Amino acid sequence: MVALAATAVFLAGCATPIPPGAERGPHNTMAYEVSVEASAPGARIEVNGELVGDAPVRIKIFGDPDGTFHDFGSEFFEVRALPVGTNQFSQLRLFRTGRFLTPQDRIPKQIYFDMNQPPPRYEPVYVYPPPMFYGPPGYYYGPGPYFYGPSFRFDIGPGYHRGGHGHGRRR
Repeated sequence: MVALAATAVFLAGCATPIPPGAERGPHNTMAYEVSVEASAPGARIEVNGELVGDAPVRIKIFGDPDGTFHDFGSEFFEVRALPVGTNQFSQLRLFRTGRFLTPQDRIPKQIYFDMNQPPPRYEPVYVYPPPMFYGPPGYYYGPGPYFYGPSFRFDIGPGYHRGGHGHGRRR
């Protein structure tokens, strides 16, 4: 009984407590207010594919009490700014949520988008020789292409027979 109580106290001490007065969220998270601004006022801001308003805007992010993004089932938390006019570029910020034991990013206090800068180009990375995920190519050392087991055969009509050399019909 004493060991059980000590274990409960130990596990309760491991969790980061939510500070008093903070807004609580789902899954033991808390709310963080983040300011999103763009060089072009009025740029549409999307969070995880949903429109939240025009820049400048304040968004509420539910994160872990230690100040990092919480894993709500997605690998990234996405904030996108869409251009207002011509000669502007769509901008994107991705933050890691810690899914599949990846590192978590800290929640920023402010996100700024420069709509006049082209987004970074992501070049493909070629690895030579290619990694072998499944091992070397397989070889079949079986009894051959024949299958010795139960089978069914249907003959249709009296003119067809089994033998022959590809004729298929008796003459």
